[in-house]
Amino acid sequence: MKKSASATWSGGLKDGQGTISTQTGVMREAPFGFKSRFEDGPGTNPEELVGAALAGCFSMALSLGLGNAGLTPERIETRAEVTLDKQGEGFAITTIALNCRARVPGADADTFQRIAQETKQGCPVSKVLRADISLDAALEG
Repeated sequence: MKKSASATWSGGLKDGQGTISTQTGVMREAPFGFKSRFEDGPGTNPEELVGAALAGCFSMALSLGLGNAGLTPERIETRAEVTLDKQGEGFAITTIALNCRARVPGADADTFQRIAQETKQGCPVSKVLRADISLDAALEG
């Protein structure tokens, strides 16, 4: 299975503008720029999209883990807070804090915590931070 997304950018860092789109069309030319990434301007940014991907993946994977333990969640709500910090001359995502609240009839706290920790390590988006990233870059004439 392969899924894709694309981004375009025109202009310089601070005065330029970009758009982000997804294969499914859920996001179609969503605007992003310096202000939406480093200030409080309108549009999206890569960090909030990473957070959304992780929150969604974690919630689904937690449902699977709970199901494997014979538990059916009524509701799982996960928030991912992504921190982008200045490091040297550039920036880096330094932390992602997951905050999960779940309603799971019949679950005890210890079992829930164990499954949640296993999920944090095992969900595919958690693993992406350790993935090999390949690049094929070409300059067009």
